[in-house]
Amino acid sequence: MNLTLWIVTGVLAAAYLMGGSVKLLMPKEKIAAFGHSGRWVEDFSAGGVRTIGAFEASGAVGLILPAVVDIAPVLVPLAAVGLAIIMVGAAITRIRRHETTLMMVDLVYLVLVLFVVWGRFGPESFVN
Repeated sequence: MNLTLWIVTGVLAAAYLMGGSVKLLMPKEKIAAFGHSGRWVEDFSAGGVRTIGAFEASGAVGLILPAVVDIAPVLVPLAAVGLAIIMVGAAITRIRRHETTLMMVDLVYLVLVLFVVWGRFGPESFVN
């Protein structure tokens, strides 16, 4: 179970770090030009998109770093809770935009993040 949690956490951290970096570094217009999946940025200001990117990137770091350096490892499931909140917001945005197919991707991320929350608060907690 611990190995599975580490694998899922690593995949999520990589995905959120890449996605967050794109939102932080690229202009909103270029993200929208990615195609149908990037048009959600039209609903947010440039600062809002960057803020979402900053939350995603910091959440990615929070999924891995506290456990690896063994300093405040309770932050790992808390970072996962934060990413779950972001994914709920993403799913709501997709519903509002009638993008149900893309919303399914957001829900998969949400399930994976909730698995990490459950595993790290529960059976494979870092806190004794």
